[in-house]
Amino acid sequence: MQGDCFAPAAVEPMSAEMSKKTGGPRPKHIPQRTCIACRKVGGKRGLVRLVRTVEGGVEIDASGKKAGRGAYLHPLRICWESGLKGSRVEQALRVKLTPANRQALQEYGQSLPAAEPDQGTAAGAESQESAAQAAGAE
Repeated sequence: MQGDCFAPAAVEPMSAEMSKKTGGPRPKHIPQRTCIACRKVGGKRGLVRLVRTVEGGVEIDASGKKAGRGAYLHPLRICWESGLKGSRVEQALRVKLTPANRQALQEYGQSLPAAEPDQGTAAGAESQESAAQAAGAE
């Protein structure tokens, strides 16, 4: 009786399906960040990082590695305008923007494109396809 309590349980060997690894290497992890203006999630490298410095200023962090609290914006003029219009940048970085900081960020935002270049071509291609389908149906 004593031997029954400590007897190892019967273990079934792993099936061939369980021991097989799924095909190919694992895909590389891409860090995701959220734009503070439009709230859309995107890859970290596709967004521009703003960082609060130790002195309390706000700078654009091109490398994405500066020390300090960070916030992200798409590299589009509309996101920068809406992010700087209200207090979204100030809330995200937990700092009050100085007029000089705000001016520098607005100037950088004005140098960015108004919209993504592939958005206009994609919409144009879709309208061309629908026009071709309508013409074919007639």
